[in-house]
Amino acid sequence: MTISKPYILLVDDDPQNLYLMTEILEAEGYAVRQAESGSDALATIQETMPMLVLLDVMMPGIGGFEACRRLKNDPKTQAIPIIFLTALSDLDNKVKGLQLDAVDYITKPFQKEEVLARVKTHVHLRQMSLELERKNGQLSQALRDLKETQIQLVQNEKMMGLGRLVAGIAHEINNPVNYIYGNLSYLETCVKKLMAFLDRIQESNFSDSASIQDTVQQLQEELEIPFLREDMP
Repeated sequence: MTISKPYILLVDDDPQNLYLMTEILEAEGYAVRQAESGSDALATIQETMPMLVLLDVMMPGIGGFEACRRLKNDPKTQAIPIIFLTALSDLDNKVKGLQLDAVDYITKPFQKEEVLARVKTHVHLRQMSLELERKNGQLSQALRDLKETQIQLVQNEKMMGLGRLVAGIAHEINNPVNYIYGNLSYLETCVKKLMAFLDRIQESNFSDSASIQDTVQQLQEELEIPFLREDMP
């Protein structure tokens, strides 16, 4: 059930009292639901949480004190303010009601203005409490979002740092690799000249040591062997 007005649960086993209090509260702009026993009140609250409960003490079955105790022991309902509205005016019952964490204790017969003043005060306090809970929830969510963002930023920074590191390593590797690659073709040329030098010597017919020396000298000059000997290392 969706209720736009502040919703009050009125619990009393006397139909006349229910009728009277409902008229008073509705005239002040409150939405009112009625329950004629403690068990009815507990079932009604499970359907829709009221801003406030006006609770009689003496009722058949589950009385007001027991209903209050159960509500306060339930984490889902323990924050709902409860005002006892009862004919029991002795001090012991007042103390007992307040010890059960009721926010107020009004005795019958009551003054309309007094009831409305106390109801207005506790409804306002409940509304402020709910608004504070809502804002705390928003703040908690904002803090969670901020932490997730910080973690993501740190992770992104780590990845950027890793990227810079990898780029630096790649640069340091690329320089000597490019240098080596750029000289491979020249080295190939040098090796081919050396192989040609050896092949030419093997193919030559030498008649004496002088002809060997002349041929080697000629091949060295032709294939630039002295330059290769110096340059290849």
